[in-house]
Amino acid sequence: MRGRNLRGELDTFLAGRERELIDFRKDLHMHPELAFAEYRTTQRVVERLTAAGLSPSVLPRGTGVICDLGSGDGPTVALRADLDALPVPDEKDVPYSSTVPGVCHACGHDVHTTVVLGTGLFLAQQAAAGLLPGRVRLIFQPAEELPGGALEVMASGGISGVDRVFGLHCDPRLDVGKVGLKPGAITSACDKVTIRVSGPGGHTARPHLTADLVFALAKILTELPAALSRRVDPRSSLSLVWGRVEAGSVANAIPDDGIAEGTVRCLDEAAWHAAPDMIKTLLESVASAYGVEAEMEYARGVPPVVNDEVSVQMLREAAEGVLGEGAPMPTEQSLGGEDFGWYLESVPGAYARLGTRTPGAAQLADIHQGTFDVDESAIGVGVRFLAATALTALWDGRRPLAGEPLVSLNADQ
Repeated sequence: MRGRNLRGELDTFLAGRERELIDFRKDLHMHPELAFAEYRTTQRVVERLTAAGLSPSVLPRGTGVICDLGSGDGPTVALRADLDALPVPDEKDVPYSSTVPGVCHACGHDVHTTVVLGTGLFLAQQAAAGLLPGRVRLIFQPAEELPGGALEVMASGGISGVDRVFGLHCDPRLDVGKVGLKPGAITSACDKVTIRVSGPGGHTARPHLTADLVFALAKILTELPAALSRRVDPRSSLSLVWGRVEAGSVANAIPDDGIAEGTVRCLDEAAWHAAPDMIKTLLESVASAYGVEAEMEYARGVPPVVNDEVSVQMLREAAEGVLGEGAPMPTEQSLGGEDFGWYLESVPGAYARLGTRTPGAAQLADIHQGTFDVDESAIGVGVRFLAATALTALWDGRRPLAGEPLVSLNADQ
């Protein structure tokens, strides 16, 4: 194919920048910051983007960054990274271990930030050379772990005008050089539900003269999950699991109040939207049968991340083009939550998993553990992958003008 060789251009870029990017990630790793407190991390990103001649904007709350690359009438593609760390002590014995007691990057957000930064620096060079067929928006999002950062970005207009959005996450189960892809839902929804039950109370010798609140609460605990399983498609895997129950203080008194707390997890977007009303209706039905009053507090967490099939195909083509045909791998849906799903409620896009395990490694240091770390070569892989993804999405979103060079992802011409 006539035209430019993207793989070669990325090789040249990373030959001069990969060490710098690895050092940048190590600096972030040494100075982790919790959700909505990522002030130093935000400043480091702003400094690096500004040094490249770009014009980043900090979100109104003071953490998080948005930066646009390119111009013209083409489509706009967003690339998202998350900035925050976890309240987990760093247990690694490495020179770049966390300097903040009780806080570390145990979920790889330092890697995500570095990958999107490196991708942005490469694409900025493309834009300066007139080779970017549209715009790319870099989103450095605060507070994914809270969650809430995605909604903050959206409230600030962060995805306004965006045609497609992509993100990735470290996966220590995949070898470096591999990326996990899945059309449809790739994470689950996770919400919190609190039930408060009240009644007149009474003596356990005369339950017929009052409302037996403990018995009623027990019925709620068992009948709600059972009834839910018959109200939704089994393939949605909607589950209500209780984690805390409390009522009463002595053996011979029926209490006048009780509480139950649990989580609602779901793999299907439609069932997730329907869950609060279904649970409330079932709760009222069970409570009224036993003469107690019941109130429900339903706290939304995050929706499932539902990947658009067209966007997943773009990820696959990009990975095959710059990483090799064996790079894209099928991956399973996770029961974990990820607020990237909020973006996909408004804009088509896809979320991928980035392999971070050293091939042949005997031990697996999983995410959300103080021992978590990555093979640093994953950073260069991520830059190649996201840069190719952005360009693939931009070119697929517009028709090249006469005389414009065609882009080849592969080295062989």
